[in-house]
Amino acid sequence: MPARRCVSTVRWPSSSGPDVDEAPAAALASWAAALFAVDPAGTGVWLRGAAGPARDAWLKTVTSLLPVGTPLRRLPVSVDDTRLLGGLDLGATLRSGRPVAQPGLLAEAHGGIVVLTMAERIERATAARLAAVLDSGEVIMQRDGFSRTQPARLGMVAFDEGIDDEQPPATLLDRLAIALRLDERAAADEIATDWTMQDIAAARALLPEVQADDDIVHALCAAALQLGVVSLRLARFALRVAQVAAALAGRTRVVAEDAQLAAQLVFAARATRLPAAEEPEQAEDEQTPDPPPEPPGESNDGEPQELRDEPLDDVVLEAARAAIPAGLLAALALGGAPRGGAGRAGAVMQHQLRGRPIGARRGEPRGGARLDLLSTLRTAAPWQMLRTRESPGGPRVKVRREDFHVKRFKQHGRTCTVFVVDASGSAALHRLAEAKGAVELLLAECYVRRDSVAVLAFRGAGAELLLPPTRSLVRAKRSLAGLPGGGGTPLAAGLLGAADLADTIRRHGETPLVVVLTDGRANIGLDGNPGRERAHQDALQSARRLRDGAVHAVLLDTAPQSQPLARDIAAAMGARYLALPHAGAASVAQAVRVSGGA
Repeated sequence: MPARRCVSTVRWPSSSGPDVDEAPAAALASWAAALFAVDPAGTGVWLRGAAGPARDAWLKTVTSLLPVGTPLRRLPVSVDDTRLLGGLDLGATLRSGRPVAQPGLLAEAHGGIVVLTMAERIERATAARLAAVLDSGEVIMQRDGFSRTQPARLGMVAFDEGIDDEQPPATLLDRLAIALRLDERAAADEIATDWTMQDIAAARALLPEVQADDDIVHALCAAALQLGVVSLRLARFALRVAQVAAALAGRTRVVAEDAQLAAQLVFAARATRLPAAEEPEQAEDEQTPDPPPEPPGESNDGEPQELRDEPLDDVVLEAARAAIPAGLLAALALGGAPRGGAGRAGAVMQHQLRGRPIGARRGEPRGGARLDLLSTLRTAAPWQMLRTRESPGGPRVKVRREDFHVKRFKQHGRTCTVFVVDASGSAALHRLAEAKGAVELLLAECYVRRDSVAVLAFRGAGAELLLPPTRSLVRAKRSLAGLPGGGGTPLAAGLLGAADLADTIRRHGETPLVVVLTDGRANIGLDGNPGRERAHQDALQSARRLRDGAVHAVLLDTAPQSQPLARDIAAAMGARYLALPHAGAASVAQAVRVSGGA
């Protein structure tokens, strides 16, 4: 068997700490390509990153390692069920006058791989159908008068070009073992690998013999738990990736380095929390005795001696933590991972005339609705022989009113982020500076998505809308410049104004997100009179107005220490609470991104 590279090429010594900047992302991508080539159906890859030379080079590396003749099908995000699963062959049916079936893309890819482009835009229903095929390894086609089962054991590569928290449905991601984030600026030659098709074939032959001890399984499950990866399917995938890594290295037993690599590839990009801090070391008299020393070099199972000096659970967890992408690491440090799913797009709205096509429905092309010609012909085709016998002559293809289908569209509403800023008290200028900087940072991103930002400040006896919803950065700077601060804290008025503004935003067809920057110490009631107790009760009442209106909200506590009053306000709003003492503009903007806004 030819010599293979050691898995330790992607290992970081635990003593160096989780320095993400030093993580060899290109090396991980090369390993992912080789591992996927060994076992496409048992792994699957979710690759985040914009289209570019690096992504093309990665896919080229994969295909160069697959056996000659391996099927490869590209799956467009707008694929319909007939092309995906199979169904009526419209052309052959019209030519022959009888129903003729055609296989779908998934059945054509049996024994090979499917490449899903723009996976972040895939419909949830389509993702569920793909997940069912990945689970069962077969396509069950029951449509257009056909009922048949076809084999479809395949591997999937999902290319995700989503920004920030926009990503494919969890139903599909849970079936893809390897998760990568590839920088489009990466050099294409960094993705290349020196493995060959012969190496991949040898690893495939060895894979059924690879075994993993219980401590490996325990270490992978412990790492998943520490990182907040709760899916049992992903834990099994990590074990499978470790076994494939061992086979690729020419071993029949999984060692710690294989588990490290598996944790990096499966768990790191999916982490939803940072590992808990280590507990204090045991007292000197409570320490357990050191185990007897092992001879230098490798142990009997092939594991390097240096990895056996630390608990296996810690070694695997440290490797996964070191591979967490920088952006995700910053989000976790702020209190949580970005929300997956629809990203920052607004609410989904059905529309007859514009938007992204989502299929067809029965109906007549009236009131501006567009006729879906293919769906109409597909419905009429199986009835042609019967209709010809009933009424000979006339048009060759007989279409009736009940065959008509019209196109369906959907579009996402725009999002408007409303900053509600506490401009009172001695720290007002600092908080306003944070808001100004955060608005400028977020407006640059909103320009790309055509979203908008508004700013409402409260101080003295009431609230003032400083910046109506806008996408103009120049207007935002002009409106925020030179705003004075100080005075009382009419928090209730600020929240009530935010609720009214959110209602207005919704009436204009946009989705509001309210971001409140305050320490929660209200001292002016809705009637304009001072009094902390009354002011706090009024603030809670106004906060409930936001919750009753189902307005997504975030409260950023800007006090030097976390305030129970601010937590109470956040709970009454149904908002996410984040403590950001001494927060800067970048921290505020990042917190909004984490919470799904802007």
